[in-house]
Amino acid sequence: MILVSEQINISLLQKYMEKAPEVIVSFLLKVLLCIIVFWIGTRLIKLLRKIIIRSMNKAGAESSVMTFVDSFVKVGLYVLLGFLLLSWFGIDTASVVAVVGSAGVAIGLAIQGSLSNLAGGVLILLLKPFKVGDYIKEDAHGNEGTVKEIQVFYTKLATADNKEVILPNGELSNASLTNYSTMDCRRIDIKVGVAYDADLKKAKDVLTELLDNEKEVLRDKEHLVFVDELSESAVVLNVRFYTTQDAYWETKWRITEQIKLVLDEAGIKIPFRQMDVHILS
Repeated sequence: MILVSEQINISLLQKYMEKAPEVIVSFLLKVLLCIIVFWIGTRLIKLLRKIIIRSMNKAGAESSVMTFVDSFVKVGLYVLLGFLLLSWFGIDTASVVAVVGSAGVAIGLAIQGSLSNLAGGVLILLLKPFKVGDYIKEDAHGNEGTVKEIQVFYTKLATADNKEVILPNGELSNASLTNYSTMDCRRIDIKVGVAYDADLKKAKDVLTELLDNEKEVLRDKEHLVFVDELSESAVVLNVRFYTTQDAYWETKWRITEQIKLVLDEAGIKIPFRQMDVHILS
């Protein structure tokens, strides 16, 4: 009885050894074909992405929309390529989809922040509160800068001091923000205090003349100098004018400097913060 069992095991082992080379060669061929398919697939995906971007460019689509669509197409095509390779190895993709679907609730709870960012990105592209190239400021944390890129989950800003700020799309779509680029021009208010004993009319005339001689001040918009506040140690004048978006910062810095210079030339004192103390005997 034992002898018969040993003969059966030896026979099975011989059959396995005879088929082993064929199985190994078949497996290696599948691996090689999968590598080839993956290589061809990645090249086709890159080519298809280039075609889509070129078509959207010709159609005049915004760069933010093109970036979002490119990211979405890239993820979707790589997922399809992964399912194709799995089916090549004989893995039932329907079962994989079922497993992924059953785990969807748990995954959704774990990545609800990312899903919120994805939904936020879609809303930003549909509602267009801003686009690439706009200068925005979000009110939640006070981050501001020029929009450089709108991706699937995040939006990238470039600050004035050349830093990159990455903001989640979910927060941007739910919080209030200020878009400084939607209008052609922008108002500038520069406040300066003059001494109480200074010639107020002369100070206003000097500052008004400064605005009249400034080339970046828009003539079709109001530009004026008025008393904004009677503070503890100075009469606060507001120098108000409009300029173009492109010239905003340079014009603001230049006129702020010129205000100090023209007031000094006119002999009008800009007082520092002070307090008068009277002692009663």
